[in-house]
Amino acid sequence: MAPKSDSAETIVLNFVNEQNRPLNTQNVADALQKFNLKKAAIQKALDALADNGRISFKEYGKQKIYLARQDQFDIPNNEELNRMKEENANLQQQLQEQRRVISEVEGENKTLQSNLTLEQIRDREDKLRKEVKEMEDKLEKLRGGVTLVRPEDRKVVQDMCLETLSQWRRRKRMFKELWDAITENSPKDLKEFKEELGIEYDEDVGVSLQSYTGLLQHGKKRPRGQ
Repeated sequence: MAPKSDSAETIVLNFVNEQNRPLNTQNVADALQKFNLKKAAIQKALDALADNGRISFKEYGKQKIYLARQDQFDIPNNEELNRMKEENANLQQQLQEQRRVISEVEGENKTLQSNLTLEQIRDREDKLRKEVKEMEDKLEKLRGGVTLVRPEDRKVVQDMCLETLSQWRRRKRMFKELWDAITENSPKDLKEFKEELGIEYDEDVGVSLQSYTGLLQHGKKRPRGQ
């Protein structure tokens, strides 16, 4: 149920005085929707308040602008204004100090949250002890000569590596023969020519056929079953 006209005037008057800024009818209607006041009722209340001299208004063409009467407010003198400015400065300083304290507390809180609790430390210790025990058991097996890879499996891997290295060596030889034939009478700088063609040697990408060959030969020399 919509409020009576006199209660509508009271609501509108209180709002205009609280805002203490220029308002049109639509501004007031939008702000007072929660009171279930229609725009027509608000317009009527504004006009009645203006006619009674309880609020001020100005006409700009077809639109009316309403404003609270300024003579009802206590206007501070220069001394009061200076005091209010000083109080405001003090409050701003206190606010900055409170923000600094809050920032420090939040930083300490994050630090504490990042630290492990005693229970977490004990769990971590138990986990590390288990990992150390597993590694010690594995090391003991290796020292005891336990066969970790079956001979037939080792041979399959070695044969595969030998074939791969053989292909690698063959292709390096084929490339060298072809490159030497192309560049034999070329006036170009070979390094620049190689970069122009986008060619990369093994050494350019950090690999070496000789190192892999030596690694495989070292593996063959290991005692059987190790």
